[in-house]
Amino acid sequence: MLQHSTSAAAASFAARPLLPRLKAGRRRRHGGGASSHLYALPGFLSSSSSSEEPSPSLSWICTPSPRPAVLKAPLVPTTVARAAEDAALAAGGEESLPRPATKVSSSTSGMVHKLQLGFLFGLWYLFNIYFNIYDKQVLKVYPFPMTITAFHFGIGTVLILLMWFTNIYEKPKISSKQIVAILPLAIVHTLANVFTNMSLGKVAVSFTHTIKASEPFFTVILSALFLGEFPSFLVLISLVPIVGGVALASLTEVSFNWAGFWSAMASNLTNQSRNVLSKKIMTKSEESLDDINLFSVTTIMSFLLLAPVTILIEGIKFTPAYMHFAGLNIKEVFVRSFLAGVCFHAYQQAAYMILSRVSPITHSVGNCVKRVVVIISSVLFFRTPVSPINSIGTGVALVGVFLYSRVTRAKPKSD
Repeated sequence: MLQHSTSAAAASFAARPLLPRLKAGRRRRHGGGASSHLYALPGFLSSSSSSEEPSPSLSWICTPSPRPAVLKAPLVPTTVARAAEDAALAAGGEESLPRPATKVSSSTSGMVHKLQLGFLFGLWYLFNIYFNIYDKQVLKVYPFPMTITAFHFGIGTVLILLMWFTNIYEKPKISSKQIVAILPLAIVHTLANVFTNMSLGKVAVSFTHTIKASEPFFTVILSALFLGEFPSFLVLISLVPIVGGVALASLTEVSFNWAGFWSAMASNLTNQSRNVLSKKIMTKSEESLDDINLFSVTTIMSFLLLAPVTILIEGIKFTPAYMHFAGLNIKEVFVRSFLAGVCFHAYQQAAYMILSRVSPITHSVGNCVKRVVVIISSVLFFRTPVSPINSIGTGVALVGVFLYSRVTRAKPKSD
C-alpha cells in the first residue's frame, strides 16, 4: 500500500512541469501573445536581447521567439516627454515650452550683426574726427588741397597694395568692363575729397560740416533728376529747416567766405553721387569685387587720376626743400599729413563697409549724425568762436536732418 502511494505521488510530481508548456503553447496558437508579453517584462529584457543562454532555473519561462524582444520599451521616453510637456503647460503656459534652436540662432546672428554695424559706425566717427583735426592743422599752413588729397590717396594706395601682397585680403580679379564701370565712381570720389579739403582750408571745420549737413537736399534733387523719384510733401517740409538752418548759420559764421561755401556744396553733390554709384556697383558687380575691394580699386584709380592733374595745377610742392623755403616745420607737416592720410583711408573704408550693409538713405542719416559729433569735437578742439545765432542755425539744420530721416524711414521701400 505504501509503495503504491509513493509511486503515485512521484508520478503526480513528474507531471507538474508539463502544465506551463501546455498553456504557453496554447496561447501561441491563439496569436503568440504570451511570448511577446513575457519578453517585454523588465526583468527579462537583457537576457532576451543578449547572446547568453538563459538561466536553467528559468528555462521553462523563457521560451524562444523569432520576433524582436523589445516591443513596448520605446513608449517609455514618449510617455515621460508627454508628462514633462503637460507639467510645463500647467506651470507656465505655452511660453514655458522649449523653443526651436533656429529662433535662438537667428536672434543671436541678428545681435552679432547689430554689434558689428555699431562698431563700424564708431570707427567711422572716430577716424573722421581725427582726420578733420589733422587735416585742418596741415591746411592752415600748407594751402594746397589737391596736393594734400593726392597724398592721402597715395597713402591709401600703399596700404592697399600691402594688404593684397601680404594676403591680408585677397586681391580681386578686375576685368576691363569693371574698370569702365568704376571709372565714373573714381572721378566723383576724387572730386568729393578735393572739394572737402578746399572747404576745410578756407573755413572752420564746424562750418564745413554744417554746410555738408544739407546732403539730404542734394539726395532729393538727384533722385528727381536721374531716377524720376519725386519727393512727397512731408519730405519737402523736412527740407525747409535744413536749408533755413544752413543759411542762418552761414550768415553769422565768422570764417565765412564764398570759396569755402561753394566747395562744401560741391562736396555734397559729388558725395551723394558717389554713394548712389557705389551702391549700384556693389549690387551688380561680380562676387570677387566686394565692398573692400571696390573701395581699394576706387582709391588706386583716384590716385592715378589726381596725381598728374595736381602736378599740372599746383606743381611739386610737397618736398622738404619747398617746405624749408616756406618756413614750415617739415617734421610736423609730414607727420600730421601722414596721420591724416591713415585716418582718411580708415574712415573711408569704414564708410564703404557700412554702405554695403545699409541703404543709401540710412548711410546718409548716419553721415549727418557723424557731422554732429565732428562739429562739437572741432569746436572744442580748435576753440572756434560760435555765436548764439550760429548755434541756433546749426541746431535747426540738424533737426531738419532728423525729421528727414524719420519721414524717409516711414515711407515704404520700393526695393
